[in-house]
Order: sequence, then C-alpha cells, then structure tokens
Amino acid sequence: MRARLTILIITLGCVVGAAHADDCLVYKLTPRITLDAPQWTKEVVQPLAPMDLLHGNVVATMVDNYEIIGDVTPIEDGYCVALKNVAATVGYENFLVQIDMRHRSDTCSYNAILAHEDEHIRAYLSVMDDLRADLKNSIYSAAASVMPIFVPMESDINDAIDTLHQKFVSHPDLILARQKIKAAEEIRNKSVDSHDDGTALRACFEN
Repeated sequence: MRARLTILIITLGCVVGAAHADDCLVYKLTPRITLDAPQWTKEVVQPLAPMDLLHGNVVATMVDNYEIIGDVTPIEDGYCVALKNVAATVGYENFLVQIDMRHRSDTCSYNAILAHEDEHIRAYLSVMDDLRADLKNSIYSAAASVMPIFVPMESDINDAIDTLHQKFVSHPDLILARQKIKAAEEIRNKSVDSHDDGTALRACFEN
C-alpha cells in the first residue's frame, strides 16, 4: 500500500508540473533580435619557426556570442520565464597573418605574400556579409522556438534563463548556420588560392 501511495504522489506531481508549463505558454513573447559584427583587427607576425617560403597563412578568430534577456512573470505557485531579447555578436574579431621571417618587412616578396593573405581576409569578410540575412533568419527561428519555462521558486529563475539560452544555441537552425559559414569559408579560401598563379611573387625573385 505504501509503494502505491508513492507512485500516486509522483504521478500527481507530473500532472501539476505540466499544468504550470501550459499556464506559461500565454506568456511567450516574440523575442527582439539584434545582430552585430565585432570590430576586427589584423596583426602581421613572422614566426621564428620556418614556414613555406612561398606561402603565408591567415588565422581567423571568429566570435559567436549570444546574450539573452529573460522576461519573468509571477503566476500562482511560481514564475514563468520567457525569452525576451537576443543580442547576437557574430563575425571575425581578429586576423593573424603569418609570413616567413626570410621575407624582410616591406620588401617585394613580403608585400606580395601580404597582398595574397589580404585576399583571404576579404574572402572571410565576404562570407559574413553574404550570409548575414540567412544568419539573422536562423537566429529569429531559433529564438521563436524557445518556449517559456515554469519554475516554482524565485531562486530557480537564473537556472531557467540558462536553460532558455541552451535551448536557443543548440537549435538546429543555428547549428546549420554555423556549418554554412564554415563551408563558405573553405570554398572561398580555395578560390583565392586557385586564382593566384604566383606571378607577383615570382617577379620579386626575378628582379
């Protein structure tokens, strides 16, 4: 008899919890979205370790940050926590250009390699420019899919906001947007290399 009573209590708890979750649906908002790109910088270095004499390298650092604001509504027996705002910052914040130290700064060969690596930087930036609308649509879709959460105590609100954030950033549309960015980066960087026949750099060695 005692075991049966325990099962009954658990079942009632689930029913009540579901009722509270349904009560929160009326507090769902259409989140306000902002999408900004970071101010990017470029740094040119010449590593001590040997590199390919004919090729430089660009390391692109991308930020993918999403800050959210929750909206909290007190209801009977607890609170409804909904997603209110999303402030997204997505893009490149730094490009590290590496050039073999055997090319002295501001020489013909140094400048030829730097010009090629600048083409790669422009390729990276064009990815974000061209995919910005798709990215923003993905953010809207992901934010709109996040349902409000019921919590019984005020001390649970921060955890609920963390849960909303996790649901948002793990949405398939956002994951697909990141994959599209990476694929476009690879395609455009290969295009930059395929269109450079090395004429400018060879001319430096011939003079």
